[in-house]
Amino acid sequence: MWYLPAASSDAFKDTILTHSDKPTPLKSRASGPLTGKVRVPGDKSISHRALILGALAVGETRIAGLLEGEDVLNTAQSMRALGARVERTGDFAWKVQGVGVGGFAQPKAALDFGNSGTGCRLVMGAVAGCPISAIFDGDASLRSRPMRRILDPLEKMGAKVASAAEGGRLPLTVQGARDPLPITYKTPVASAQIKSAVLLAGLSAPGATTVIESEASRDHTELMLKHFGADIISVAEGAHGRRITLAGQPELRGATVIVPADPSSAAFPVVAALIVEGSDVVLSDVMTNPLRTGLFTTLREMGASIEESDVRGDAGEPMAQLRVRASKLRGVEVPPERAPSMIDEYLVLAVAASFAEGTTIMRGLQELRVKESDRLEATADMLRVNGVKVTVSGDDLIVEGRGHVPGGGTVATHMDHRIAMSALVMGCASDQPVTVDDTAFIATSFPDFIPMMRSLGAEFS
Repeated sequence: MWYLPAASSDAFKDTILTHSDKPTPLKSRASGPLTGKVRVPGDKSISHRALILGALAVGETRIAGLLEGEDVLNTAQSMRALGARVERTGDFAWKVQGVGVGGFAQPKAALDFGNSGTGCRLVMGAVAGCPISAIFDGDASLRSRPMRRILDPLEKMGAKVASAAEGGRLPLTVQGARDPLPITYKTPVASAQIKSAVLLAGLSAPGATTVIESEASRDHTELMLKHFGADIISVAEGAHGRRITLAGQPELRGATVIVPADPSSAAFPVVAALIVEGSDVVLSDVMTNPLRTGLFTTLREMGASIEESDVRGDAGEPMAQLRVRASKLRGVEVPPERAPSMIDEYLVLAVAASFAEGTTIMRGLQELRVKESDRLEATADMLRVNGVKVTVSGDDLIVEGRGHVPGGGTVATHMDHRIAMSALVMGCASDQPVTVDDTAFIATSFPDFIPMMRSLGAEFS
C-alpha cells in the first residue's frame, strides 16, 4: 500500500496560511498491527533551503517532493515578497525564478513565518547580506523564541537590527548590510540555523566567510550551496566539530532538487511500528544523512529492527527505503554529542523509551528548551500524565521504561506539532487511550499525518 498526501486546493493559495482558531483534540487508542508502505512528506530542512537558494540563484530551479506544510509555504511566500517568482506546478512540484545573490527586493509588508523558526532564521541571514530592510514576524509561539544568537553574528557582518521586541524577539526589523563583511565565527552551540544564517549572509560578502563548530550540526546548507554552484569547503575541527569556509559573491545557478522524505517525520511511523505488536511498515525515500539519523542509530541500539535498502542520493543527500518491524526495546544511554543529529526526535524517542524495558538516559538536551515550546519539560509532562516515571535532571531526560504505558492522560501540546504527534504515537500501544488537547499545529510540518497513520491501521478518533 502506498500513501501520498492528498493535495488540497485551499492549502496552496499564495496567501500565508494560519492555524485553526479552534482547538482540535484527538484521542489515540491501541490498534492492531500497523502495516503498509508509505512515503512521508519531503524533508522540511531541504524544502526551506531549496526555496531560499533557488531565490538567490540565477535562472530557474525545479523542486520535486517539496513539503507543502505551513512552515514551508510561509518561506515560499517570503521569497515571493523578496522578489523571486515562486510557482506551484503540480503535486509537491515547484518552480523558482531567482534574483541572484544580493538581489532581494524591499518587501512591501512584514515577512510572516508563522511557526517556523528555521524559515525565519535562515531568511534573516539571506536578507542580512542585501541592502534592504525587512520586518520579520510570526505567530505567538515564534514571537516567544530567542533570535539574539542569530542576530549577533549578522551584526558583525554589517547588518543592523532597527527594531525588536524585548530580548531581541519578533517582531523585529533587519537592515541588511550595504557592504557585508566576511567573518570567522565560532558558534556558541551546535546549531544549523546559526551556521546557515551566517553562510547565507556570507554569500554577499567579498572574501571568505568561515563558521567553526565544536559539535557538527546538520550540513544541509553546505551540501545544497555546493549543489547550486558555491565554492564551499568543510573540514574536521577537533574531535567532533567542523570548519566550513565559503567563498563569497558566487553566481549561484538554478538547479533541480529532489527532496527526500523527512527523517524527522518518518520518526513517528517508525516508532509506532516498533511499539505496536505485529507491525511491519515500509517507508520509502527516507533521508539517511548521518547528521540526521541519530534516532535510527539509537533505536537500533535499543534493539529495533530497521532495515535499509534501495540506497541512493540527490543533491548530496543520501536516501533509502526503511523496513520497520515491531521489536522488544531495551533502555540505553544516549550521549550528548548525538543531540545535533536527532534534536527534533527526542520527543518520540521518549515514547519509545517508555515502552522499553529498563532506563533510558538522554543527555545534553538544552536545545529542546528553545524550540516551539520548552520541549524538555513538555516531553516529561506528556509521559507523566500517562503513567510513565520520568525525571528531568539539568538538561538530561531520564525515562524508566516498564515495557508498557498505562496511558489514560490528556497531553497539553503547547502549540507544538511534535508533542501532538508523539502523544498520538504513544496512544497506538498504551493500555488506555491517550488524548491530545489540540492537533491543529501538526499542519506546520506534516499536514497528512493523521490520515497516513490511519492508512497504516492507527485508531484515532
